[in-house]
Amino acid sequence: MLSATKLPSRLALLGSTLLVLGLVSGCASDLGGNNYDRHELRQEQRVRFGTIISMEQVKVDGQESGGGALAGAAAGGIAGSSVGKGSGQGLAVVAGALTGLVLGNQAEKSITRTTASNLTIQLDNGEYISVVQEIADPNSLRTGDRVKIFSQGRTSRVVRTNLPAAG
Repeated sequence: MLSATKLPSRLALLGSTLLVLGLVSGCASDLGGNNYDRHELRQEQRVRFGTIISMEQVKVDGQESGGGALAGAAAGGIAGSSVGKGSGQGLAVVAGALTGLVLGNQAEKSITRTTASNLTIQLDNGEYISVVQEIADPNSLRTGDRVKIFSQGRTSRVVRTNLPAAG
């Protein structure tokens, strides 16, 4: 049975762990063709048309924003504070914080890892381009589909279109 003095620290540890998971999962963003960031609104985009000639699934590395490491260090430090007394407790806090930092960073990277599709597209002018984007619905884009490519700076997105090829 937990003593009354250890219960608050255990609850703090649980709360910190939940905070880590909340922060890390909240950092994930949808990188599909129909999603825009707020800063992209009211910005002119170049529009091109083409046909998807191949698609292949690729892995996208997870994020390392520092949020997972920070929350992990906090949870590890709290866990370490419940071990030992005096200078031994201080060492346990430091060891717990460092371990939590590494594990929290790895957790964030693992949780935010995803897959995407590398789309190779032949544009109507004959040029070939490649765009990597997340595709939430596997039926939304397929090889042979006619597509619109919206480009702004270094960012492009691909969506299916029913418009025929110019000609």
